[in-house]
Amino acid sequence: MALTFIERIIVNHSKHEVVKPDDIVDIEIDARAARDFGGPNVVKSIEELGLPIHDVSKTFFTFDTNPTGSDQKYAVNQHVVRTFARKHGIKVYDINMGIGTHIMMSEGLAYPGSTGVTTDSHANILGAIGAFGQGMGDIDIAAAFAKGKVWFKVPESVKITLTGKRPENITAKDITLNLLSVFGANKLLGYSVEIYGEEVDKLTLDERITIASMATEMGAIILLFTPSQEVMDYCEKATGRKLEKISADADAVYAHEFTLDLSTFTRKVSMPGAPHDTSDIDAQKKTKIDSAFIGSCTNGRIEDLREAAKILKGKTVAPGVVLKIVPSTDAIWNQAYDEGLIKIFKDSGAMVSNAGCAGCAAGQVGQNGPGEITISTGNRNFPGKQGKGAVYLSSPSAVAASSLAGYITTPDDIPSEPALFHTSETKTNGSLSKENNAIIDKPTIVEGRVWYIKEDNIDTDMIFHNRYLAITDMSEMGQYIFDNLKGYEKFAKQCQKGDIVLVQKNFGSGSSRQQAVDGFLALGISVIIAESFGAIYERNAINAAMPIMTYKTLEGLNLSDGDILKVNFETGLVENKTKGTSLTINPFSEVALEIYKTGGLF
Repeated sequence: MALTFIERIIVNHSKHEVVKPDDIVDIEIDARAARDFGGPNVVKSIEELGLPIHDVSKTFFTFDTNPTGSDQKYAVNQHVVRTFARKHGIKVYDINMGIGTHIMMSEGLAYPGSTGVTTDSHANILGAIGAFGQGMGDIDIAAAFAKGKVWFKVPESVKITLTGKRPENITAKDITLNLLSVFGANKLLGYSVEIYGEEVDKLTLDERITIASMATEMGAIILLFTPSQEVMDYCEKATGRKLEKISADADAVYAHEFTLDLSTFTRKVSMPGAPHDTSDIDAQKKTKIDSAFIGSCTNGRIEDLREAAKILKGKTVAPGVVLKIVPSTDAIWNQAYDEGLIKIFKDSGAMVSNAGCAGCAAGQVGQNGPGEITISTGNRNFPGKQGKGAVYLSSPSAVAASSLAGYITTPDDIPSEPALFHTSETKTNGSLSKENNAIIDKPTIVEGRVWYIKEDNIDTDMIFHNRYLAITDMSEMGQYIFDNLKGYEKFAKQCQKGDIVLVQKNFGSGSSRQQAVDGFLALGISVIIAESFGAIYERNAINAAMPIMTYKTLEGLNLSDGDILKVNFETGLVENKTKGTSLTINPFSEVALEIYKTGGLF
């Protein structure tokens, strides 16, 4: 039987000779890692449950979300992890090293055909080198540390072929944003995506990383590239050994196949609030900016920095505009220094930080304030993700050009005199009250009042904002649920134990944070029902015994916000007690029901 790329990797890491979509199999994991915000919860699970470490040579910690050590809670968590790592002989890639997923590639922990998991929701960036990478929650990572393997549902595969010649001014980031404009946030939801084409074969490793890093924003499990010779050479140097090139079988069968003309792709930006809400950059020119950011796991590579330096050399950032530049790894930082790029950045007036996640994490440079307008090379601009202001996403060249102009523009349209403006300061107050401890029950039939939230793509920053990521005590989590979802900021105070949350497509997209699940447990929410869930969120909920269910339609239920519903987890029967209607949705799977009844994965 012919196998797709993801199926080939799974077969090579399981006891099965053939797998097919929806099979649930145990996969051996070559590299198991946890970061500085997920790491403490992994340590907590292992220590409280008395779990072993399966193989310390394949187990790692990466500190990338707060490499400056500027936050007290992060500092405490990092010390907890360091202490645990010393005790067990686990290697820590500390705050001086950079982004963990990039370290996994540069240090040879991940390589073509390998498997790697971490608490980073962008672990699927490993698809750039033809490896299986998955962001997972704290419970999954603890299981990987202890068992060396995790369960995984084989996804369906999609094949995308890019035809035509790539326009000279189209960057890898533009390719990504064009793909987002076509597929949105959920058309590829739950799929493993393979990308092919003559121009695709020419993509450099750095360009492949840029495209693969935004699989999460497309809802995909992973975007996989067949390794080029450049990629093979890079990985063989990193691992110090000869590697076997891996690919899908020529006659593999795909759920969907798409052909797109690369020659029609245009330079784009993502509009504030949603990466998939794209616009041609020409339509947004002259939009005044307060700040600019170059970095993140998407665009912090040496090619990105070279492109920015080429534009910034001999010029000065517009008055009142702050340009922040953060290389993805320390090795890239040093390379940029050796090539004279850091001097160019500093001479232009940019602020250069040590390597790390930067704008995507609240602990490093890249955040903006209320009312601030930023153009960024990051992969996410969800409300509140990179700060309280508005964030446009674009390529390093466009960001560098815009920082010189003082407004959004392109490298070929930089004015001789920058736009000027007067700035003002704002302050925020983040004090919040405490809430009740979680009360968790294990019935298979529940009844409660429904919160009917008619929105797609409710991401984890809307559910549980990243400014609360240092919280590890579940009893403290519930009070912050939905406080970043417009219209539902008072949800935690108004909900009652036993309430039901019913939403639409792609609920829980975005980050791998476990708190976005545990907060509902803390509030006593009896079940979350959605048309579909983000892949990582679905795993986190099942593993934590948080009841979740999916539906294909609500037709006939005559549902209104506040109705009383009775839900049967085993049969899928949903009864609207208020209206006297009913329908059947997808019941719990056998695996989910078993984990639920035992109170969680462990």
